[in-house]
Amino acid sequence: MIPLSSSLEARQQAFTDSRDWLEQQQFSLGGNWDYTNGSFDRALDEENKVWLRLPFQVTNGSVVDVNADTNAVITFAQPYVLRHEYQEGNDPEASARVVGALFDQFQAPSDPDAHVDQKWVGKAKEVLKEVERLFPQ
Repeated sequence: MIPLSSSLEARQQAFTDSRDWLEQQQFSLGGNWDYTNGSFDRALDEENKVWLRLPFQVTNGSVVDVNADTNAVITFAQPYVLRHEYQEGNDPEASARVVGALFDQFQAPSDPDAHVDQKWVGKAKEVLKEVERLFPQ
């Protein structure tokens, strides 16, 4: 994980506006969100291993349905780039389960905080500059 400096850090913004603006820039709400915090994520590579993450805390209201309009206000934390490294091929510890297979379709990263090449840091900084221009001063 590599932290990035950004004018978004500590910025308060309406959740709905942030979501709408960031979706235009290919960001999606990360799967680990809850009522009080989360992140907007954008893959930087075609394999979906390198990500630019914009974490946030809900500072007013709550996010119950990410697709609905809400009065929630969020405060952005420091953005960062991260890389997930996945084991290629079959998982040797996997077992055949019919019901579990419906829910456990994707393997966890073998290294969720793998080394990030500098070319991805540069790409993340470019994307971050584009994103910062979306937010009114």
